[in-house]
Amino acid sequence: MIRSLNVFIDELNVERGLSTNTLSAYRSDITQLITWCSERKVTDITALTPDLVTAFLASLYKRRCSGATIVRKTTALRMFAAYACREGMTSVDFSAALDTGTQTGRKLPQVLTSAEITKLLALPDRNTHEGLRNAAMLELMYGSGLRVSELVSLKESDLDLHSGLVRPFGKGAKERQVPMGDASKDCLEVYLRNSRPHLAAGKPAVPNLFLNTRGGPVSRVWFWGIIKEYAKAAGISRNITPHTLRHSFATHLLSGGADIRAIQEMLGHVNIETTQRYTRVDVTRLREAFNKAHPRA
Repeated sequence: MIRSLNVFIDELNVERGLSTNTLSAYRSDITQLITWCSERKVTDITALTPDLVTAFLASLYKRRCSGATIVRKTTALRMFAAYACREGMTSVDFSAALDTGTQTGRKLPQVLTSAEITKLLALPDRNTHEGLRNAAMLELMYGSGLRVSELVSLKESDLDLHSGLVRPFGKGAKERQVPMGDASKDCLEVYLRNSRPHLAAGKPAVPNLFLNTRGGPVSRVWFWGIIKEYAKAAGISRNITPHTLRHSFATHLLSGGADIRAIQEMLGHVNIETTQRYTRVDVTRLREAFNKAHPRA
């Protein structure tokens, strides 16, 4: 089955141009099924059955895997099953019994309030080169709704400060243009004028926009840690990740009356269904406000 998996991943890479992270996740998800089956003496793809795959997913529920994790694994298994049937590797759609309603259990995105965002963005010390860099990253990530992978991969050439646009490369190496607010633009101008040259001084030149103290590109893991530190300092007790800023960007735009199609384009979502989950967040907030304020709630 490993050979079938390798061919499947290669096809996804060539035909769909999926991101490295997505391909890695799909490979990991399907490998987990293959390992689970091997432990039960099932090693050939023709021996996979709907009951067997359902039992595998049931084992994940028992291990208390999150709903989002199981949804992703279900998606990967459906794609793998469709490919295997199409290529004649098996005559049985072993994903046939998987619950198509699994996604309804997906958790709503966690977002910050406007007040929390204001606190978070005020924390970096903009009088230091590192602090100004951190502020520029936070401003741009929240101000334009970037993924953390897009943020740390940005080049100087991806910015158009005159037009107020940033050009991130999203999943599948797809480029899009996203507006940036005045706060992001102003902070980036100062960073590019003062702090980036200082961080780059005396080190081998790299094209990345955001540099660490050694003059190299900052990493996703490092930025994750920075978010955690600032969230703690801001008194935010919830589990905040870089993606929380992206969720907050979308939800605050929607609350402010932005068109969902425009939000979809700015986020770089292929399917509108992915963007529509933010309408659920907005409706949830309206319901909470109603329940707290209305005497007949």
